[in-house]
Amino acid sequence: MRVALVSLYPDQRRSDGATARARRVAEGLAGRGHDVSFLCAKWWEGPLGSFSQNGVEYHAVTEEASARAFASKLPFALRRVGPDVIHATNSPPSQVAAARTAARVLRVPVVVDWWTVREHDTDRMVQRAAQTADRVIAPSELVKTGVRERGARADDVTVVPGSVDIDLVRSVDVDNRADLVYARRLDERANVETFLLALAELRDREWRAVVVGDGPEREVAMETAAELRIDDRVSFLGSLSPDEFVPILKGAHVFAQTATLEPFARELLWALACGCVGVVEYQAASSAHELVENCDRGARVTSPQELAHEVRAAARHDRASINKAFAGYDHSHVLDTYERVYEDERGGYGFF
Repeated sequence: MRVALVSLYPDQRRSDGATARARRVAEGLAGRGHDVSFLCAKWWEGPLGSFSQNGVEYHAVTEEASARAFASKLPFALRRVGPDVIHATNSPPSQVAAARTAARVLRVPVVVDWWTVREHDTDRMVQRAAQTADRVIAPSELVKTGVRERGARADDVTVVPGSVDIDLVRSVDVDNRADLVYARRLDERANVETFLLALAELRDREWRAVVVGDGPEREVAMETAAELRIDDRVSFLGSLSPDEFVPILKGAHVFAQTATLEPFARELLWALACGCVGVVEYQAASSAHELVENCDRGARVTSPQELAHEVRAAARHDRASINKAFAGYDHSHVLDTYERVYEDERGGYGFF
């Protein structure tokens, strides 16, 4: 199958949850033998208009990350690629409209992978993106609800969760350096202070904690830990690769999820797959609670005090280094779902 991934911002240029998801899907499909073209703003050096990496052929629609220029040139780029299906990220929404224009000529479906609405996305264009896609893919029920509120029909929205490498979880050794783990990009939505306040409530207990991730709020978090006088028991490890991160999760007992914005809590998924007890602070703009709703090694809380209580209560669970209940979130299973969605939508255009 010829798949065209459309995202003004590739993960190599601006990494966030949406771009990382698009890159994983592109590389996963290429690994299965699909012909994958990734149409984006140029991120590599040199005069070449295309660049191949990990089986994916990247095509520079524009030199700079200009949403207007990208949308104007995208239909011509898509016609040159000639895909069987167009897969576009939802932001900026102008690229969805441009993909729709090309799709009418090519007679192929447009699948929109929805993550979140960015600051400069206008309501009119966001609604147009939600309503004109042949299929919208959402990473969680929370995001699905948001897309429906933008005008998409319920039957046109499919939940396809994030994925992790279960083979990696099975194969790596256990790193016992931490009992408690927090992991996420440390930005204004990280809310890592709730985790640190809960740790301060547990001063009388023996524990070791790590914070994994980097970002503009890292220094503030480190200062907070010092002010709470727990900095000698909390290690800030920065960003880690899965090969470094997973062993720590396998050795930990509790993972705390407190971020205020999370379309899909992938770090929490890693932790649950590694056998951690997941304690999630409920947030209106976070889908993290969905992962622990029916999980016996999970709990939802609403305050640092409740989080501390659930950490204490986690002692009733034996330590574990893998939870087989999350095997369905493996990369292979999630890619199966993407392929089914593509084939179903292509069927609507007379291919099957």
